[in-house]
Amino acid sequence: MVTRKTTKKGLKVTGKVVKRMPGKLSAKIVDREPEVTQEIPQEIAKEAPQEIPQELSTKKLVVIVIHHNTAANLKICMPALTEQRQKNMEIIFIDNASPDREGVEWMHNAYDGTHQVTMIANTDNRGFAKAANQGIRIAISRGAKYIAFVSPDVVLSPDYFEKLIAKMNRNPKIASIMGKVYLYDFNNLKPTDIIDSAGLFALKHRRIVDIGQGRIDDGRFNNEKEVFGVSYICPVYRTEALEDVKVLDEYFDEDFFHYKEDADLSWRFLLYGWKNFYLPEAVAYHSREAGSHKRFSTSEFLKNRKHISKMQRQMSFRNHLLMIQKNELWSNFFSDFGHNMAVRILTPIYITVAEPSLWKSYWQYLKKLPAIRKKRKIILKNKRISASEMSRWFRSRKSLEA
Repeated sequence: MVTRKTTKKGLKVTGKVVKRMPGKLSAKIVDREPEVTQEIPQEIAKEAPQEIPQELSTKKLVVIVIHHNTAANLKICMPALTEQRQKNMEIIFIDNASPDREGVEWMHNAYDGTHQVTMIANTDNRGFAKAANQGIRIAISRGAKYIAFVSPDVVLSPDYFEKLIAKMNRNPKIASIMGKVYLYDFNNLKPTDIIDSAGLFALKHRRIVDIGQGRIDDGRFNNEKEVFGVSYICPVYRTEALEDVKVLDEYFDEDFFHYKEDADLSWRFLLYGWKNFYLPEAVAYHSREAGSHKRFSTSEFLKNRKHISKMQRQMSFRNHLLMIQKNELWSNFFSDFGHNMAVRILTPIYITVAEPSLWKSYWQYLKKLPAIRKKRKIILKNKRISASEMSRWFRSRKSLEA
């Protein structure tokens, strides 16, 4: 078991950014024992990472962690993050106004300047997209060449970022990259051999799925390759690419608030001529609610929707509609006309019979349509690839199962 002890020196809150300052820790922030012990699960910490040439791993990386009521997960996630072998890395921790202050208090106790950690306390829940853009702007102001996101329910292998950054340095056309992500059992602190994501895949009817999700890793997911997109779980983005594709000063679309922003950004990268990449030799682990990971096939997707909250289903469906409206090229739509029309005919029937609460998503979609169409015009004006080049990313389920 790998352990690391840190001793509280004191933090002072200045505005919304928590800066390291000598002296006393404000009682309003935390009143905890000064010494904490953080542990990385043995199965992950014991991995012997492959050496990466130093010149390929020293470009500045800023990692953003967006937190909202995930205290228990943080105590596993953060030690693995701060023990990364990647050089020249700093962390921005953003709390999205968590009602439960345990996670924020734990962070104040655990990180005292040993690692370059900046803490930001938002006074309201801005959702993932707006908080992510907030973090990206700070990272860019600090000269980040690469910007990563780590969900608080993720555990990284020690060389995760080192391997991803080395690959991106070798190929300047890669805008985003992710490794092989397995499911992680946070209750028992145990990794599994079940795939959570091996990249994003776009079906012909425009449903975006995580490649391999819920499948035992049998070797099918061992080849590095270009993919339609990368998941929000633990991606790395090239700052140059983020700046290139931002629309109305937004990197992630803030109209989405939460869910599907990763697929939307991935689609935009492709339209602008960038690449999204999957590198299986970089390994991470991610926790999901029981059953919610089994959504690889359509039948699994429908069967296990009950494990997903109503709010998540509503927001995800609304954002799926917004994403298509924003990025779809009409010639691609008509190339897959049968698939697309089948979904448009069957979806209202399914909603009426099985999930009437999703009609609210249609109404929210219509309200946001003017703003999305404005962004669409900008994207279509600046895209660099043709519809025929884009069409290769919309594929059949048969090719997904291969």
